[in-house]
Amino acid sequence: MATVTQSRRGCRKQKRRRFKLIPLGGAPLRRGVCKKVRTVKPKKPNSAQRKIVKVQLSNKRQVLCYIPGQGHTLQEYSVVLVRGGRVPDLPGIHYHLVRGVYDFNFREKIFRVHARSKYGIPRSEVNREREKEE
Repeated sequence: MATVTQSRRGCRKQKRRRFKLIPLGGAPLRRGVCKKVRTVKPKKPNSAQRKIVKVQLSNKRQVLCYIPGQGHTLQEYSVVLVRGGRVPDLPGIHYHLVRGVYDFNFREKIFRVHARSKYGIPRSEVNREREKEE
């Protein structure tokens, strides 16, 4: 309930929402070029070598992106597609790469049947692998 002073002054102002993914410029995806590929250690209590890449986007901004999945062939000057999505145990990494687009291939070290869309593996690949097994 508003006080007398507040109601006399006018309505309450809505708090403006902060746009989190500013480097993408309001776009859901953006193309970029890899500048540096490296690994980092996650926060406690996790332990691993997470693969990340520094990407210069098509709007000249630079961001750090996570490389999803197992295995990759990315190197300097590879062209990639960037989407939003943070990595909880890596501070400062708010973007993911999209597999299967441009130079970021969808081949993985393991045979994947579930969660294929996250790793860019088409259904035809799964069917081809099943035929090899038979």
